[in-house]
Amino acid sequence: MISDILDVTKDHMDKSHDALLQEFATVRTGRATPMVFDRVMVEAYGSPMPINQLATIKATDAQSLVIEPWDKNMLKAIEKAIQTSELGLVPNNDGMLIRISFPSPTEERRIELTKQCRTYAEECRVAVRNVRRDANHKLDVLKKDGAASEDDVMRAEKEVQKLTDEAVKRIDESLKAKEAEIMEV
Repeated sequence: MISDILDVTKDHMDKSHDALLQEFATVRTGRATPMVFDRVMVEAYGSPMPINQLATIKATDAQSLVIEPWDKNMLKAIEKAIQTSELGLVPNNDGMLIRISFPSPTEERRIELTKQCRTYAEECRVAVRNVRRDANHKLDVLKKDGAASEDDVMRAEKEVQKLTDEAVKRIDESLKAKEAEIMEV
């Protein structure tokens, strides 16, 4: 029973970190990456759809991407979605595909992006702490119900704290790496 709680706790903490990495992937740095379009929704066939479900997105070099829709009729809708997104990118529609150049962000914009990443990291830390709180609560219930001894619960609580510390350390390392990537000129 205690091992199940620890396994679920570790799994939830890992998922929180994975979600953070996905958040970081959507932050636009000076490098072209198809993941920046993960949140850009296109009005297609009567409902909003992500661009990656309508087209192939390829990086042609470190500073540009090419979006090639499977249905050429979607070119205008994709172009409009990119223009109205908060990415600040200018799509170039040539009738067959869309080319997008990624200019290097200004120093001011880089600072904004690092603040945004710090916010994501703090939200992830809060999620990890909530997972710790839930695990400790479940352990307390086991102790009160007599399903586990006090010593076993104490050991498990120490293990939960160890998992929490490791998760927070990974979050901090990921944030540091993303900040370095953003501030790289």
